[in-house]
This record gives sequence, C-alpha cells and structure tokens, in this order.
Amino acid sequence: MVFSASDVLPFTQAHAQLSELADQAKAGAEKIITQNDESHVALIAADRLDCYHRLARERIHLLLIDDAKRGLADIAAGRTLAANAALTQLQQRRSSKPRPRLTQKRQLLGRGLAAQDGKDLE
Repeated sequence: MVFSASDVLPFTQAHAQLSELADQAKAGAEKIITQNDESHVALIAADRLDCYHRLARERIHLLLIDDAKRGLADIAAGRTLAANAALTQLQQRRSSKPRPRLTQKRQLLGRGLAAQDGKDLE
C-alpha cells in the first residue's frame, strides 16, 4: 500500500484529531501514527482489520493443506519411517549437533544475573 504524507502523522497530532481520523479510517483511509519519528501504530477501520485477520488465517490454512499434500506424496512414494524410528533419528541428530558456546554475558543474562554496572562482559 502506498501512503501519502497526509497519511503519516505524529502521535500528538493524531491525539488532537482522533475523531476526524477515526471518520477517515472508517471511510477507508489508513493512517500511520509515529512516535519519536518512527512508525508506531496504524489506524484502520475495524472491518478492514477483521479482513486482514481472516486473510492471515486463510494463509495458515493453505500452508497446512500444502503440508498435508506433501505428506501424502511422501507416503505414496514410500518415504516413511515408523514413529519410533523417526523419534530415534531425531534424538540422534540433536545429540550429535555441537552446542554453541555461550559467552559469559549470555550465560549471566540467561540466569537473570546481568552485570549491574552495564559493562560488556565479552
């Protein structure tokens, strides 16, 4: 979607004109509201948001159907494993992969013990 300069406005201006902007959104306009000169939120009509959500769900359904088709093709081609064999194979792959070495900083952050002085520990 292409936005014009009038479709992008700072938060303070949007706050002052909210009623007018809501009417414009209901009529089909989409507004980008910025904060600190960066895109922050969008103002769109509720029915359009609902449409976007339905499109996203439809895409997920299509991806699931595609996965099912590929699975059926694998079965038809004989590319299958018994469940126990497949699990054993996955476990072997996981155990054979070298684990990445964590830096001291990441280890501390993972334990919730980040350095309090803000200095980089790496």
